[in-house]
Amino acid sequence: MKAILIFCLFQTICLHTNAQRKATQIEKVASFMGQQVTGVTVSDQGRIFTSFPRWRNTVENSVVEVRQDGSFFPYPDRHWNEWRPGLPVSDSVFVAVQSVLAFNDKLYVLDTRNPLWKGVVDTPRIFVFNIANYQLEDILLLSENSYKSNSYTNDLRIDQKHGAIYMTDSNAPGLIIYDLKTRKSRRVLDAHYSTSAETSSLTIDGKKWGDNPVHSDGIALNKQKERLYYHALHGYTLYSIPTQALRSESDEMIEASVKKEMVTPAPDGMIFDPKGNLYLGDLEKHKIVALKPNGKLVTICEGEKVGWPDTFSIYQGYLYFTNSRIHEANNDVSNLEFMLYRVKID
Repeated sequence: MKAILIFCLFQTICLHTNAQRKATQIEKVASFMGQQVTGVTVSDQGRIFTSFPRWRNTVENSVVEVRQDGSFFPYPDRHWNEWRPGLPVSDSVFVAVQSVLAFNDKLYVLDTRNPLWKGVVDTPRIFVFNIANYQLEDILLLSENSYKSNSYTNDLRIDQKHGAIYMTDSNAPGLIIYDLKTRKSRRVLDAHYSTSAETSSLTIDGKKWGDNPVHSDGIALNKQKERLYYHALHGYTLYSIPTQALRSESDEMIEASVKKEMVTPAPDGMIFDPKGNLYLGDLEKHKIVALKPNGKLVTICEGEKVGWPDTFSIYQGYLYFTNSRIHEANNDVSNLEFMLYRVKID
C-alpha cells in the first residue's frame, strides 16, 4: 500500500510538472530578419502591431501589423513608413517610433522624433489611428517644456479614468504626463533619483553591457490601485506613485509621494494583468518574471528565446513579448533574426 501511495504521489508530481512546462511553453508568433523589433501590442480584437526603433539607417518600417500566419505589412500604409534620415519631416510620416499601444480600438504610436539617438529633430508626439479603418484621428504633440533636446520618450500607458497618458523618458530621466483634456503635457520627477539609472552597466552572459545608462524605461499602470509603476533599465529598484499625486501641480507633493516598492531584476518593459500581477523582464538572466500581489517574484519563462524581453502585451491569457536582442546587436544587424513570442499565463 505504501508503495502504491508513493507511486501515485510521483505520478501527481509528474503531471503537475508537465502541466507547468506546457503552460510556460514559448510559442513563436513572428520573426523579423535584420529588423530590430522593440514594441508590441495586441488589440481587443486580437490584431497584433509591432514597432521598430530608428536606431540605424537600415530600418525598413517603423510600424507593422502582424497577420495570424506570422507575415506582416506596414501600418497604416507604406507611405507612413517611408521616412529616412535626411528626408523632410512632416505630420504624415513616422520618424523614430519606439512604442505602440492598442487601446479602445485606437492605436497610439509614440514617435520620439529622435532618430539615431542624435537628438530631437521635431516635437515628440503620439499619433492616434483608428485601428479599424487605418485612418489618422489625432496627433498629440508634447508641450515644449515637457521634453528636452536629448529626450527619448520610451513607453506609454493610458489612464482613461483620469484622461491622462503617462510616458517615460529614458535618455533625460523623468516622466511626462499628457492631459487629454487640455492637450498639454508636463514633465515631473525630472532627474529624480527614482527616474535615474542606478548603475552604469549590467552583466549579461558574463559580460558588461551598457556604456550609456538607460534611465526611466519600463512603465505600468495598476488601474485597481490607481498607481503608476516605473523602473530604470539600468537599475534594480521598482518605484510607484499614486496617479492622484501626478495630477497635482506641486512638484514637492509629487516627489514626496514616490514609493520604493522593492528590489527587482533589471527589466526593460513592464505590464500589469487584470489580476494585479506585474510582468517584467530579468535582462541579466534572460527571464520573464511576475511580481504577484503578495510581493513574491516567480519565474514565468527563461532561456535563449527570452533573450532580451523588451515589451509586453496581454491578450486572451497569453503574454506577448519581443526579444530585441539588444545585448547582441551592433551596428550591423542584417544577419540577426528578431522574434515576437507569446507564452500562456492563464
